[in-house]
Amino acid sequence: MDLGTLKNAPGARKKRKRVGRGPGSTRGKTCGRGTKGQKARSGYSRPVGFEGGQMPLHRRLPKRGFRHLNRHPFAIVNVDTLERVFEDGAEVTAGDIFQAGLADMAKGRVKVLGRGMLSKKLNLIVHAASPGARAKIEAAGGAVALIAGPDEKRKKAKQYAVTRAQPVEER
Repeated sequence: MDLGTLKNAPGARKKRKRVGRGPGSTRGKTCGRGTKGQKARSGYSRPVGFEGGQMPLHRRLPKRGFRHLNRHPFAIVNVDTLERVFEDGAEVTAGDIFQAGLADMAKGRVKVLGRGMLSKKLNLIVHAASPGARAKIEAAGGAVALIAGPDEKRKKAKQYAVTRAQPVEER
């Protein structure tokens, strides 16, 4: 085999549709667009999901569930992954986990779950940890410190507002 004998796979190269080349070409005059109407005009483009003025399917169907716009999702990392990537005695922050490519930074916060075993002593500074993960980390001699996220800050602000609203003699 040499470069001179190489060919494209069948169907890989398609000929361009040449329109407006006379009535014998089957794409003359109206160029395959039919006659009249909005779709026959140049510059026509319809919105995604447009059904010719009929109520579109995505608006006819009932809406279900609820998605909070200001929710704060977690990027999940398991204990066995931390075991594989980080050295013994390391201090692991959420930033280190993002840098190692173990979690998606778009999520913004990190939660450690307890899948797998941990034999290394790791000191974690993350946003959340499951009870199982915390037990495994502490059993290996490590520690877990939590970073206050938006939810915790909101809870503290709410508690502060409640205590401030109470009369002085009740405090």
